[in-house]
Amino acid sequence: MTLTIATRQSPLALWQAEHVRDALMAAHPGLQVELLTMTTEGDRRLGAPLAEAGGKGLFIKELEHALLDGRAQLAVHSMKDVPAQLPAGFELAAILQRADVRDALVAGDVTDIDDLPQGGHVGTASLRRQAQLVARRPDLRVSPVRGNVGTRLSHLDSGKFDALLLAAAGLDRLGLAPRISQRLPVTTMLPAIGQGAIGIEIAAGDVVTREQLAALHHTPTAICLAAERAVSLALGGDCTLPLAAHAVLGAANLHIDAFLGLPDGSAQLRWHGDVSGEITPGVAAQLGQQAADGLRAQGADAMLRTLRQAAH
Repeated sequence: MTLTIATRQSPLALWQAEHVRDALMAAHPGLQVELLTMTTEGDRRLGAPLAEAGGKGLFIKELEHALLDGRAQLAVHSMKDVPAQLPAGFELAAILQRADVRDALVAGDVTDIDDLPQGGHVGTASLRRQAQLVARRPDLRVSPVRGNVGTRLSHLDSGKFDALLLAAAGLDRLGLAPRISQRLPVTTMLPAIGQGAIGIEIAAGDVVTREQLAALHHTPTAICLAAERAVSLALGGDCTLPLAAHAVLGAANLHIDAFLGLPDGSAQLRWHGDVSGEITPGVAAQLGQQAADGLRAQGADAMLRTLRQAAH
């Protein structure tokens, strides 16, 4: 039997697809797994900020088309790129064990975000990072930076920026951990929903592929993501909003922190809470809904209207 993985061609996307390929072949001796590399609309539209280009969903639509027409049986994604609600006809069949959830400061010899030079220039593709950074350091100048990790690092190395903010997990996976100046505590920079986790999407109802992927599924990570993704779903959020949520599963409890802010750092909403007892994905989703309700009680709907008006 042969399975085909649809993947973007960026080095990080290929690393993730190859990681899933190797895990599948280890779990199922004799199974053949091939890669179908593709260039997505998100890859073609690197000149515009992500929010203006149409959001991170642009990175997965072509991969989903390959699932529908049978060219591939699964697509591998960074879960922070996956919309809270998949289009009809698709399902998430497996979520792998999460890596480092933190954001990373890449800034040469500067080893703490508070030690960046006054008025320094920071590059990031994320309004979520920008909102939290500027609230902490209003003196900093933040500009969007797109492209794969290597392209972004080249902008830093050429002197265009004093620092970059990137996902630590991506740098780790590409063997670039030595470039990390500081792994930012989640209390400083709350991560993106799903950050650090890899998800595998299939065509809905593809029982054979779903069964093959069951060996790769990591239930504790899936529970945490059920909570985080419920926050986005409840607020009608997408991957481009300055929205963050991070859930941590304990022995008999689940904790979540949630954040919504304005990109200029002028306003921030935060909520945190716990649930105890038997923690199922359904219970986790209920906690995520509570987090969204908690943000709404502080004025999230008005802030979301402001953000969406600014985006148009």
